[in-house]
Amino acid sequence: MENLLHPALIWFFVGIGLFLLEMVTPAFVILFFGIGAWVVSILLLFVKLTINYQLAVFIVSSILSLVVLRKIFKKIFFGYTGHEQNPEQNFDEFSGEKAVVKEPISAHHEGRVELNGTLWTAEAEEDIAAGETVRIIKKENLTLKVKKI
Repeated sequence: MENLLHPALIWFFVGIGLFLLEMVTPAFVILFFGIGAWVVSILLLFVKLTINYQLAVFIVSSILSLVVLRKIFKKIFFGYTGHEQNPEQNFDEFSGEKAVVKEPISAHHEGRVELNGTLWTAEAEEDIAAGETVRIIKKENLTLKVKKI
């Protein structure tokens, strides 16, 4: 029972609690205080510190990890954002793919195409009959822009 009250173990469980709390809050800040708790926990395995030094190490390591790692972790976990994307970079996974027209498409009326076993609404600037193969130019929301091959 005495080992359960060891300060390193207490800080370790505080860190786990903060990590779990981060999962239910979208702020992406509490995680770094969990890192700070784990830094104190690891340090206490090697050096005996008073509670004042433990709190100081916790605060300093939490703030340092927040300042240094938050931008890096946000890019990893949240990916690209609109203002960071290169406008010339193509993120459309369907561009250049071939599809088969299932319902005729005209310049003024949407049709349907099949791509990888899924039916999609499609638009084109020309008339395309059912059964023809088309190339996907781009995807706008749930509509594919296509052209005749």
